[in-house]
Amino acid sequence: MTWRHGLISGAVLLVVWQIVVSLTDIAPFILPSPSRVAATLWTSRVLILDNAAVTLAEILLGMLLGSLMGMATAVCLTASRPARIVLRPILVFSQAVPVFALAPLLTFWLGYGIGSKIVMTVLIIYFPVASAFFDGLTRTPPGFLDLARTMGASPWSTLFRVRFPAALPSLGTGLRLAAVYAPIGAVIGEWVGASRGLGYLMLLANGRVKTDLLFAAILVLAVMTVCLHFAVDRFARWLSRD
Repeated sequence: MTWRHGLISGAVLLVVWQIVVSLTDIAPFILPSPSRVAATLWTSRVLILDNAAVTLAEILLGMLLGSLMGMATAVCLTASRPARIVLRPILVFSQAVPVFALAPLLTFWLGYGIGSKIVMTVLIIYFPVASAFFDGLTRTPPGFLDLARTMGASPWSTLFRVRFPAALPSLGTGLRLAAVYAPIGAVIGEWVGASRGLGYLMLLANGRVKTDLLFAAILVLAVMTVCLHFAVDRFARWLSRD
């Protein structure tokens, strides 16, 4: 699906939304019209953009740290059998604990600042990146490995010159998932405890029954996520180029 298809789908959704509001005459505090949300986006643009910048910083920093940690873990699991014996059960067990349940603890330990939101984002994207990249590293075509052994390549040389390039498409898959999951982690962290960010703004708007502001914040978050996914997808395609 291209960005043009996305624009068409978005336009259709807005038209249907406007028709539903117009035909049902529903109260604005229950479901505001697209035009009302657009007006709020403009009149509250400074407030929304200020909080969006905080959320974006949390997402980008969390994605960077989580992706690097996931890649490092995948390399360690591939290169070391003891690491696989010790780390793989821990990774699987970590997914048995709902990450969302850790948000209150992270806020208690790290405070209401940006740190707890970054850690929450890291926890959400770490496993998908590590799992996808490890799967790619262990599924190197046998012919590549046979050629490396014939050429007398060392295990580390084989890992970084043969397995690593062959696993880049799998890494791209993990990064695409991270681009979608990262905003969820940041916003959930803000819901639990924050003084700034789109998640905080959503709670504030909901508590004051400003549904138009709530929808505006959700729309900005959705656009931010789509743009991030598009950028990561382009980067993943560049990584996987021949």
